[in-house]
Formats: sequence, structure tokens, C-alpha cells
Amino acid sequence: MGCIEDENHFFNGCEETTKAIAHHVSEILKLLDQDVNREGILKTPERVAKAYQFLTHGTKDEHDLEDLLTSANFSQNYNEMVVVKDIEFYSLCEHHMLPFYGKVHVGYIPNGKVVGLSKIPRVVEIFARRLQIQEQMTMQIKLALEKYLQPKGVAVVIEARHMCMMVRGVQKHQPTTVTSSLCGDFLKDIKTREEFMNLIRSFNSL
Repeated sequence: MGCIEDENHFFNGCEETTKAIAHHVSEILKLLDQDVNREGILKTPERVAKAYQFLTHGTKDEHDLEDLLTSANFSQNYNEMVVVKDIEFYSLCEHHMLPFYGKVHVGYIPNGKVVGLSKIPRVVEIFARRLQIQEQMTMQIKLALEKYLQPKGVAVVIEARHMCMMVRGVQKHQPTTVTSSLCGDFLKDIKTREEFMNLIRSFNSL
């Protein structure tokens, strides 16, 4: 069966998949000594099934990357840096299936073409909506932009907080993990790299 969206276009998953996942979630709840017939938990397995399908649907969307990044390319004689910063994201850690969240900053230097600005957050969304680790996600975003835009350089920085650190394990609430992945002019030219880092640190009042 296909995926279902309600009248508000909320992703409800696929009916058969939802039923299968809900069954297993119900069994997990029983193993955790939860009363699956209690009013508050009665529909929890179905809700969890739909939530996990939504939070991982980026895996299925990856084949759309080429169309996404080539359908809105515009010839433009602009060879200065383009930066899209503070792109919010929410993802699931593949180690514990707990959320990690934060902001992505992306910069690229066009090579005769620019891409529609809304496409860059969409690329972030595709890679965030899956079981993920921050280091891998940083590289995946860079590689996708490098492959399909063929710019003079790409820079990606992610700042995130991880619930697996905050609510279990070390249980520290403040640490922020920062990862970066660079190529082209951002990797070769220190001044270009410094300009990007300065830009993503500035204009916080906007």
C-alpha cells in the first residue's frame, strides 16, 4: 500500500507497515511491564509506528536528490560564497534510536550556476529523516551538493545536541557536538574557510 497523508498533509505512513510495527511495539511495552490495554497506552503502538516511519522516510527520498538539485539550477555569473545557515533539523541516532537535533550551516561557491535556496534545507531534511549519526550526515550533505551542483567548493557544519548523552549514559545536558566537512576552495584556501566560519557565527539577530 502507498503512504497515507491526512487532509493536513501529515505523514501517516503505510497501513501495512504501521500494523506490523505497532504489533512489535505492543510486545515491547508488555516486556516493559506496561498495561497495553490502559487508556493512555491503548493507541501508543500505532502512534509510535507512524512516528518512526515519518522520522526515517528520508531513506526512501534519497533517489530524489538528483531531481531536487538539478531542477532548480540557474545559470548565473556569480562566483562569491552562498551561505544558508541555521537550518533546523531533527534526526534519530542509529545507536539508540533517540533524537539528536540542532542546526546545519551550508556554504558553496557557484561554478556558473546557483541552486534555488529552498533546495538546500530540503537536502538537509532528506539526510536527517533516517537512522543517522552526525558525522555521516555532515559528509552526506556535502557529497550530495558536490556531486549535483559541481561548485568550486562546499562547506557543511552541524551543531547538535544528542538525547543519548542528555537523558541516559553520561547524562550531561549542555554539550554541543560540532562536525564539519569541506571540499574544494573551502579546503584549499584558509581565507575562504575563515570567511565561511565568520559568516555562520554572525547575523544572529536576523
